Amino acid sequence: MLNDEICELRNKLNKSIEQGDDYSITYQLSIELDELIAKYYKDNKGKKKLAFDKMLVNS
Repeated sequence: MLNDEICELRNKLNKSIEQGDDYSITYQLSIELDELIAKYYKDNKGKKKLAFDKMLVNS
């Protein structure tokens, strides 16, 4: 499910930042996460926006 992919990639991004990984790795993860979030909003057209926003806040 897209939510699970977003959470997994967000965790990878956070870990990359915490570990001080090379900027290019962190940047690529960020781009991939942005693309998944955009796809989520496009697919749901805001229907589940509150649930997704809550998921981001609780992370």
